[in-house]
Amino acid sequence: MKKYLAEMVGTFALTFLGCGTAVALGCGSDTASIVGTAVAFGLSVVAMAYAIGGISGCHINPAITLGCLLTKRISAKDACGYVVFQVIGAVIAAALLYAVVQTAGDGAVITTATGANACSYGVCNGLLVEVVLTCFFVLVVLGATDEKKGAGNFAGLAIGLSLILIHLVGIHFTGTSVNPARSIGPALFEGGQALSDLWVFIVGPFVGAALAACIWCLIGCDCEKCKKAE
Repeated sequence: MKKYLAEMVGTFALTFLGCGTAVALGCGSDTASIVGTAVAFGLSVVAMAYAIGGISGCHINPAITLGCLLTKRISAKDACGYVVFQVIGAVIAAALLYAVVQTAGDGAVITTATGANACSYGVCNGLLVEVVLTCFFVLVVLGATDEKKGAGNFAGLAIGLSLILIHLVGIHFTGTSVNPARSIGPALFEGGQALSDLWVFIVGPFVGAALAACIWCLIGCDCEKCKKAE
């Protein structure tokens, strides 16, 4: 239960701090707001990696959990527990962020209540962006955290920096999700297009994670099955 709670806390932090920055800066209104939001999401991952990484591995993302499940780094039971508590953490964060926005008063300049994702250029474009970016992100995670080939204590930094890069690419198109939990929480409170497009931010990251797991099995896995395939 401790690792499940750690995942809930970590996903809460990622959602509240990352989406909260998007809300506070009016992400998308100018270049500075986009860069600021990207950095906030990356730094949130770095902070949580060193805070809870030793407890749960700091997935804080159902797509990463799926990638770890497919590469046999986590059991199916733990994977289900992780995803459930990740979504709970994101929903609590979105609820709190929504409350902050609603009590900010009319003087606040806010373009979105929760930093929810939406497909700015249609669902096909959004799905493609999310699949590609999640594949890249999960591949970095699998490589950086590998026991033999990984980045060791620098894994959290490598993952956080890659998330900054991913957000710089994706914010213009989808707001960047690559994380179903981070999308589910805000969409429930944002409603509208964010809710109708939510399936894209669930399907896309999961497909991208599965592709990343396949790529990692081809280039980096040392299990007996992959060795025989070589």
